[in-house]
Amino acid sequence: AALTVRFLTRRFIGEYGDMEFIYSHSLTVDGREILFHIWDVPYSQADEGSSEEKRIQWADSFVLVYSICDRASFNILPLKIQFIKATKEGMSQEKVPIVIVGNKRDLHHQRVVSSEEGRLLALSLDCGFYEVSASE
Repeated sequence: AALTVRFLTRRFIGEYGDMEFIYSHSLTVDGREILFHIWDVPYSQADEGSSEEKRIQWADSFVLVYSICDRASFNILPLKIQFIKATKEGMSQEKVPIVIVGNKRDLHHQRVVSSEEGRLLALSLDCGFYEVSASE
């Protein structure tokens, strides 16, 4: 989750607009160096066309971020996850790792999506779930 927060911080504190970014990060896990390439795609560009299919085929795992203060960003998740699973798992029988992340946990007074809703969605779609605050 710490790695997710690090990249969320870059993305949401310094709003970048509609641009895509690829971040690289190296991490040692159990004495083995792991290199992450994170393709950050703003929601406004995440259409279900051939460009999104290319992104899905490129990735090994997925982190879908919504704002707990924005119901629309949460409501789109089931369709996005179904699209990812159909595209990725259709090519192989392996389960694709997907994590749903509710951002802006610090803005609880503006919350419109409950933690329970996020957990239940993740459970129903067989995904991981976290709530974070990129600003904390």
